[in-house]
Amino acid sequence: MEYSNMDPETAANFVKGKHVAIVGFQKSGMDIAMECSTINAGTERPCTVVIRTPHWNLPDFFPWGLNLGYLYLTRSSELTVHKPGEGLVLSLLATTLSPLRWALSKFVEIYVRRKHRLAKHGMVPDHSFLNEFSSCSLSIVPEGFYDRVEEGSIKLVKRAECVGFSKEGMMLKGQIEPIKSDLVILATGFKGIDKLKHIFESKKYQEFIAGLDDSAAVPLYRECIHPRIPQLAIIGFSESITNLYTSEIRCRWLAELLDGKFKVPSIKVMEKDIAEWDKYKKRYSYNKYYRNSCIAALHVWHNDQLCKDMGWNPKRKKGFWAEWFQPYGPMDYRG
Repeated sequence: MEYSNMDPETAANFVKGKHVAIVGFQKSGMDIAMECSTINAGTERPCTVVIRTPHWNLPDFFPWGLNLGYLYLTRSSELTVHKPGEGLVLSLLATTLSPLRWALSKFVEIYVRRKHRLAKHGMVPDHSFLNEFSSCSLSIVPEGFYDRVEEGSIKLVKRAECVGFSKEGMMLKGQIEPIKSDLVILATGFKGIDKLKHIFESKKYQEFIAGLDDSAAVPLYRECIHPRIPQLAIIGFSESITNLYTSEIRCRWLAELLDGKFKVPSIKVMEKDIAEWDKYKKRYSYNKYYRNSCIAALHVWHNDQLCKDMGWNPKRKKGFWAEWFQPYGPMDYRG
């Protein structure tokens, strides 16, 4: 965050002529690595990226020329996964379609592997693309990133964990020699749950908002309100692949709730619903990022619930084909 707040000239002077190490391999880490390798052109001072976990970071949203939305953002695509509160028919359908679920994930994985030459660089993830997508941890790789890796201006240190620093640079777990670095940039994200907890001074309410189970997602009904803190609404903590309009429809849901257009159920019913979503997230999310509360692979199902609460028709498209096989987006929820 400190680096991104600098103007371009200040940022360039900050890293110029230095051995830079970056901890983290999501969007910010890759973008900064590209900038550093451009400023310190060549292999004399390569930018080192320390990667704890490889990811299925995409080259684009069009694997083999097919829009990713048709694979994962349609009503039909959500039939392949088990859903919170599903009935027997949908459960059987998801089980029956599990080979298709696997095939869709492999389709994207093969594309990413070939496009980025992941096997050559030792960067093939251990988890599936569906796990990645269900954890909202997708990033677009900057164009030419792996070309820089091959030329040596970016150096990847895989499956490593930073444990400290010395005069020479950064120390990694299990390695004697440090990573030579004059400057270390931590692109490791932030602890969002801690930020939520610190809204309150009361330990009781801190436990309410974070939950007592460290392996569970933040317990928010409809990903908006806590059943035991009715005066508080949180918009945007739960992620999707399209955060802006996901947050916008939640705002509309909240406005209608405050306006008395509908009422939420009892605490017991809300907590049961939250537990169902928790079960879903544990089933499909990449577990290290599980507490982020991601609904990407079921964003249509989630929006259906919001629509039903508000008395809207959840089916927003015209025609059978469009309803089931076209991606859902912001324009489908106008008015």
